[in-house]
Amino acid sequence: MSKKQVTFADIAAYTHFSKTTISRYFNHPDSLTLENQEKISQALDTLGYKKNKLAKVLANGKSEFIGIIVPNLYLHYYSEMLAQFLSSYRDYHYKFLVFASEHGAEEEQQYIEELLSYQIEGLIVLSHTLSSKELAEYHVPIVTIEREDEYVCSVNTDNYMGGVQAATVLAKSGCDILIHANSDFPSTIPAYGRIQGFQDFCETNGLEHRIMIRNFGASFEENNAEIAKLLQEIEEIYPEKKAGIFMPNDTHANILLNLIIRKYSTLPERYKIVGFDNSPVSREAAFPITTVGQQMDKIAQEAVELLSLQISERKKRRPKPLVAPIHKVLAADVFGAVMGGGIDSDTVGQSYGDMANQLDYICPMIYPSHYGDGNFGIEHPDTQPYDTILAALQLSREDLSGYETEGQDQASVR
Repeated sequence: MSKKQVTFADIAAYTHFSKTTISRYFNHPDSLTLENQEKISQALDTLGYKKNKLAKVLANGKSEFIGIIVPNLYLHYYSEMLAQFLSSYRDYHYKFLVFASEHGAEEEQQYIEELLSYQIEGLIVLSHTLSSKELAEYHVPIVTIEREDEYVCSVNTDNYMGGVQAATVLAKSGCDILIHANSDFPSTIPAYGRIQGFQDFCETNGLEHRIMIRNFGASFEENNAEIAKLLQEIEEIYPEKKAGIFMPNDTHANILLNLIIRKYSTLPERYKIVGFDNSPVSREAAFPITTVGQQMDKIAQEAVELLSLQISERKKRRPKPLVAPIHKVLAADVFGAVMGGGIDSDTVGQSYGDMANQLDYICPMIYPSHYGDGNFGIEHPDTQPYDTILAALQLSREDLSGYETEGQDQASVR
């Protein structure tokens, strides 16, 4: 036989408090003394009280639901961002309702109306379909990520410096032509900064370069076909040149890498590839891909924190609306750096020491399984991971010491 559900009346009778006091404990605990809070808390344990979330939603209209709209889950960046949001539950206790908006403004508006019918407390938007002005008219706390954000709060990566970092990596690897392939973004989209940063660095340093604007499509088949055309065009225009190619994201960088490997059975010396995002595919690729990393865990944390700030303000008796949207910008990092020079460094496409003098942070690749027997004087590095990592970090210190220049800052290693 199931136990009788414990009610406020039961708790009030047990504690000799009024039902109003019990209600205040759940909705405004700070209005009670610590002593009375403790008495009620002990009573809940004794009586075996279980929260009725649905009743709470019906009573106060607060669902603890957050809506998320992403363009798709095909690109590894969006699936990784979603995973980061879901992991924030342990800190913020929000539940997430997710829609993938792939078919235009009307569909996305329907999704938002559906989310509002569930009394969501806030909305996180990664799609580019509706303008920020249209989103602001829903009068619900909103945070956008990597999209136009004039009228709403946002969290973005420093895309401009990301473009500069990508160009730096390719320039230092001795490429004859630096190429950046991307979509046709308006300047109001943060990702446009990658194009501008890449181009500015090349022009400032007198480097031959080319921006190749493409419509990559929204599926693997479309992406693969367009990137195959991109590769063919590069080979026709620059048949004898060492090409450094900065792709718009890690998914597209991995597709390009696989197309080259299928054609040549390896990654030829004449190609250097850099991705963007630091999504898992950059580490799982046939050749680990150097990538300009977005700090996706921090982006998710900042977005939920910014959303929570707006939600908390709206719950006050006299809420103060934001005077202007809050925009946060996080630094971009280069991931996939290789220490020690040699074949690996040439293949992946960067000089570890030179990069350290150009960047704020550098993250060396330390995969014990990638080191052959005898590396670092260790018989089998793969079976001695801690010794291998320690030896690699010692090599990092030695490498960077040879590039120190008086009066010049050097990247932090992390």
